[in-house]
Amino acid sequence: MRALIFALAFAPLTLLAQDHSTGQKIKWMTMEEAQKASKKDGKPLMVDVYTQWCGPCKMLSSKTFMDDQLAAYVNANFHPVKFDAEGNTKTTFNGKEYGNPSFDPQAGGGRNGTHELTMAIAPVNGRVAYPTIVYIDKDGKVISPVQGYMTPEQMEPILHYVQGGKYATLDYQTFMKDFKSSRKPVTP
Repeated sequence: MRALIFALAFAPLTLLAQDHSTGQKIKWMTMEEAQKASKKDGKPLMVDVYTQWCGPCKMLSSKTFMDDQLAAYVNANFHPVKFDAEGNTKTTFNGKEYGNPSFDPQAGGGRNGTHELTMAIAPVNGRVAYPTIVYIDKDGKVISPVQGYMTPEQMEPILHYVQGGKYATLDYQTFMKDFKSSRKPVTP
């Protein structure tokens, strides 16, 4: 009985200590894995370009990417990639290797040099911001980078717009006129 009381007393602390910041409901892949899979099945890539120090990036991972409905849709219709915009990992994209020659291992969790791949796929009007979700087609062509934190409700129409290939024939504003959410109400 004491063991049960002890376990119940500390269960909330254990739950609070769990790390939900990585968005593990989504089945993240490397860029190389995602491009290879996309060539086979034609699904687009959804690349979360984030940094370790970015507060809105952490919110995107802990809130938006932890949403059951959004995660299920992304997993079924995209090849999702989580990419550290200031990391030091060599990454191959469209057959070219990218790195971060300005990476400073002494910087710790603070700001660091910007990865070359970030500059290749994520700028909007020449500037990068975090988080940025980059949508890429099966041929490795950037469809669009979308900057800023979004809720699942805000992200849903963009996912449908990209996944359905509507971006190729319709501007986003026209698409939104007829868009109907498929999200089911969440009961507390």
